[in-house]
Amino acid sequence: MNTGVEAATWFRETLGRVREEVGRVIAGQDDVVEGVLVGLAAGGHVLLEGMPGLGKTLLVRTLGEALGLGFARVQFTPDLMPADITGTQILQDTGDGRRELAFRRGPIFTNLLLADEINRATPKTQSALLEAMQERSVTVGGERHQLDDPFLVMATQNPVEQEGTYPLPEAQLDRFFFKIQVGFPSRDTLGEIVKRTTGTAQAEVKQVANKEDVLRLRSIVREVPVAEDVMQYALSLVLGTHPDAPEASDDTKKYVRYGSSPRGAQALVTAGKVYALMDGRYNLAVDDLKKAALPVLRHRILLNFEAEADGVSEDRIVKGVLLDADLRDKDPLRV
Repeated sequence: MNTGVEAATWFRETLGRVREEVGRVIAGQDDVVEGVLVGLAAGGHVLLEGMPGLGKTLLVRTLGEALGLGFARVQFTPDLMPADITGTQILQDTGDGRRELAFRRGPIFTNLLLADEINRATPKTQSALLEAMQERSVTVGGERHQLDDPFLVMATQNPVEQEGTYPLPEAQLDRFFFKIQVGFPSRDTLGEIVKRTTGTAQAEVKQVANKEDVLRLRSIVREVPVAEDVMQYALSLVLGTHPDAPEASDDTKKYVRYGSSPRGAQALVTAGKVYALMDGRYNLAVDDLKKAALPVLRHRILLNFEAEADGVSEDRIVKGVLLDADLRDKDPLRV
């Protein structure tokens, strides 16, 4: 790639081919597909919140086939142990009458891992997965094992059924790059899903990119320049989620206990770069940050009891922060 324009063009065309191929199998869910692709290109993990049966497993498997990447699925249950994910050491014969410990890899040693209903596992098991997500490695028996690259975790959780679950703590939620709300499909989309899954014709997924392409996508994202005024806008959005910051909106001051961590600012800028490149641009714009704000910040805000009593959601807080930031842009003297 000689210029930023060429890099942006290649980036857009590559992800466009992947999205088109996934769309041959997955009906609707455009926002979900886009969010997963943004996470893939940015090197960040995605948390999906929605009811069961909305095609999450099929999406990840199809994405793996379109990219030629490995895929694994783990159903999280209360009796799932950390070793069931990371792997364990076993005794095996060496062939000369002796036995020695050997490491048997768990399902986490793949490229795309679907952690289904992650909040059904105990905190100990959740931590084993989330540590691997952060460190990109696992340690078993004192020995460190590097995970494959690229590596993406797509975790799901049911927003309705809470009995027998272990909600992810805020520090662990912060490890996820995006949190995407998966809604029920429209009537037309539901009809298309039924047609595709109950008929005889089955779409065959073709590989349209490879592992090296994914790594190049991530490299290009890192190289996108950020103007100082755009960076300051991103910082204002993150600070706007903190009730004691000058940038805090009225809703933030009233309903928020703790705002986003610095990791939120990193994710906001990185996601914005991906959206810019997906639009064929080699520069980050304020509109890219606005598009990334909800999936980046909604799970990094801790509400207080008053918010629960008034039925205030994290999304409302983020939208209020965005509105306040726009008003400040129009009136710099506004506090």
